[in-house]
Amino acid sequence: MRVSLSIIKIFNYEYWPWWVFYLPMTPYWLYLAIKTRSLTYFTSVNPGIEAGGFYGESKIDILKKISSEYLPLTVFIDGLSDFQRVIDSLTTSGLVFPLIAKPNIGERGTNVAKIETLEELKSYHAQIREDYIIQEFITYPIELGVLFSRLPDESKGKVSSVTIKEFLAVVGDGKSSVFQLIGNSARARFQLESLSLKLGDAMNEILPRGEKRLLEPIGNHCRGTMFSNANHLINERLDAVFNKIGAGFEGFYYGRFDLKVMSIEDLYNGKNIKIMELNGVSSDPGHIYDPDYYLWKAYRDLSWHWSRSAEISIQNQKRGFSPLPFHDVWTIIKKHFMHM
Repeated sequence: MRVSLSIIKIFNYEYWPWWVFYLPMTPYWLYLAIKTRSLTYFTSVNPGIEAGGFYGESKIDILKKISSEYLPLTVFIDGLSDFQRVIDSLTTSGLVFPLIAKPNIGERGTNVAKIETLEELKSYHAQIREDYIIQEFITYPIELGVLFSRLPDESKGKVSSVTIKEFLAVVGDGKSSVFQLIGNSARARFQLESLSLKLGDAMNEILPRGEKRLLEPIGNHCRGTMFSNANHLINERLDAVFNKIGAGFEGFYYGRFDLKVMSIEDLYNGKNIKIMELNGVSSDPGHIYDPDYYLWKAYRDLSWHWSRSAEISIQNQKRGFSPLPFHDVWTIIKKHFMHM
């Protein structure tokens, strides 16, 4: 018997609307606001990122502050520029298809696309009508979200959350169509409408037994990616790697690196790491969205991270970095929801 998606949403908090999930945390946020003496304390956590990375920060501005050895080839595109300039940028940078295109200001996977051809890129450029970035498509097999933080009065920081991202896929049984296989997966069923538009006639294809078909190449939870708790990977070697990565980024103290790596051993050795994005103070510890994680543990871990960011804010305020006025933060929030 197939369980309805509405029932799945009720009993699996990873599918809750963001405001429902965060609502019970409101009293704790107020407590931290009192402790830090600011309702907007979070905006002073990362002085090197606009509004601390709360909302509305520029991806390209952040990536420029990370050593190029850890970055994929990336170019910034003015969304209102002539398409010939886009072609020229690709030629100059050496970027080749496939590519990843994403808004320079955006989140939750909105308008992120894998681009296979020049025609697809032309269509993307015509439709997005805002600044965006183009990155080389990294084929490394492991994608991770790694949350790292450092107190300003300490020379070394630490990793506190590691998430392995498992992309949305189905496995053939030799008799079921892609459409039927999607129907047998609760996670895939949430994406049925978008997948139908994307795959078209391929939805009717019958996959051979054991063949795995990737449905979504973008590693975002809102697009069906499963987040798995990988905190067992945290150790002193991992801390050392991200202390090195973060060392050259002045004003960065808290955030989540979304990256791909060739192997876990390479990760520990600081080799073959490609950082697609660095998200600031609004970063969640992604491991809490593991389907097997308990809700009470999720709130416990979230509380620790909020407390950590509050302590960073207190120290930064003492160093002269004041939080943004509430009016400025409210303006950012309004722009954010208008953009969604």
